[in-house]
Amino acid sequence: MNQILAAFIFFTRLPFWKIKSVPDECFKHVVSYWSFSGWLTGGIMAICFWGISQILPVPIAVIAALTVRLLITGALHEDGLADFFDGFGGGRDRESTLRIMKDSHIGTYGVLGLIIYYLLGYQLLSSINPSYTPFILLCCDSFCKFVCSHILWLLPYARKEEESKAKVIYSRQNYKEETASAIGGLLPLVFMSHSFFITLPVPILVFIYIQHLLRKRLGGYTGDCCGASFLICELSMWFSIAIVSGLIR
Repeated sequence: MNQILAAFIFFTRLPFWKIKSVPDECFKHVVSYWSFSGWLTGGIMAICFWGISQILPVPIAVIAALTVRLLITGALHEDGLADFFDGFGGGRDRESTLRIMKDSHIGTYGVLGLIIYYLLGYQLLSSINPSYTPFILLCCDSFCKFVCSHILWLLPYARKEEESKAKVIYSRQNYKEETASAIGGLLPLVFMSHSFFITLPVPILVFIYIQHLLRKRLGGYTGDCCGASFLICELSMWFSIAIVSGLIR
């Protein structure tokens, strides 16, 4: 339970730290329990969307759901996405890419990346039958975090520990943690329509491409790369679900 609580503390701004103090060592394992934080963020998004869609138009409910996750996480993953676009857009080699990604100032590529990401996310979620959307928000969040947690299996950390923004180097999962991560990522899928199961390979393929890109450019991953990978994979799953949703209407 300490590891799950550490994941909630690390990946959200909710005051879970008031419940119980967690040993520092637990924060090295938070990526292994990342999918469980998806139960929280995805679940709150789902409830927010459902409640607001009962009284306001669906597009407003979509904006509210996306906004509430920003508030819960403190835009943690979005910060990583912006740094990822800045680094890979402006960097020419490993050193310049890592230097740009660590810069606290957002650049043109980061701004454009976030704008395009949210425009696509808004349009895709607004196009889906709203009766499916709460379950999609929950399932995609948890499943894509589970998929992206495997970055620890595939790549080494690209920086030295003292250069890490979060001052934490994530530990690679053991088989017990991999099982826990799978439970966190796969169990919510029981709530998703079987018609959308065909979309599950899409974020996996996107993740494989991203880790190939990271290996080629950086020779490893950073915390920013984890957040960016999750958001891009989740967007790809929304995209594929929107296509399938249109086909089954």
